[in-house]
Amino acid sequence: MTLRFIDKRIVPAVLYGSVVAVLLLFYVPIITLIGFSFRSGRHLVLPFDGVTTDWYLSLFHDAAFKEAAWNSLVIATLVMVVSTVCGTLLAIGLVRFSFRFRTALAFLNLTPLLFPQLLLGIVLLLWFAVLGNWLHFSLGLVTTIVGHIVYIIPFAAIVVAVRLASLDPQLEHAARDCGASTWQVYRHVTVPLLWPGIFSAAIFSFLLSWSNFYISFNLSGTTPVLPTYVYAGLAFNSSPAYPAIATVVLVPMIALVILAEVLRRRSPSHQQLRTVETYA
Repeated sequence: MTLRFIDKRIVPAVLYGSVVAVLLLFYVPIITLIGFSFRSGRHLVLPFDGVTTDWYLSLFHDAAFKEAAWNSLVIATLVMVVSTVCGTLLAIGLVRFSFRFRTALAFLNLTPLLFPQLLLGIVLLLWFAVLGNWLHFSLGLVTTIVGHIVYIIPFAAIVVAVRLASLDPQLEHAARDCGASTWQVYRHVTVPLLWPGIFSAAIFSFLLSWSNFYISFNLSGTTPVLPTYVYAGLAFNSSPAYPAIATVVLVPMIALVILAEVLRRRSPSHQQLRTVETYA
């Protein structure tokens, strides 16, 4: 009776309670941040002395914010494209091909993940400082983009590799048996089936680049980007303008994550067979 009571009451209560506690720990600060963005006073303290949307309107009149946001958007977009393409090719090579030193290459691919971002940013800063003195260039958008790509490609490769490992390789073999060339197999079978994973890797890469602080702080030089803009502002004052920035950034990011999840769920397995039948 005691064991049955524990199984039916205690264990579910502990599990559900843990889930609720984690969700509260994660979402309460976010909701609080959004709430402070509507505070009319200039200081982030309670209680509220009024509600206003002026902080959101002020962002669109702030030239420094618009420049930093634009630079971050350019960096994140370029990093997303390069990291997704390179990560996809790397994942296909590691999962679908057998060759010497494949294990070593996979380990090297994971190496950037083992480095703390701060340490990786410092190492890249030293490397670019030496290379910049030799080739006569300074830190800026290009160095930030390269640093982000170095850090993010392994994440993109892992996301695509997980999706690729779940696909049945017999579908590709069937397409080849039906007369498809290697290019046709990748174009009409592998990539369409892999697309949800590729899209998820692209969204993940964009988010990692957009919100990255440590590498951006070390490699952006005098070029303003959004993470360093917020850091510099909070170092001198704390006003509801910065929660407003976080909210403006957060809402589209959540929408992208939801879109990636919807796309993943709408990739039924029967479409795999339909794709291969085009060569029958």
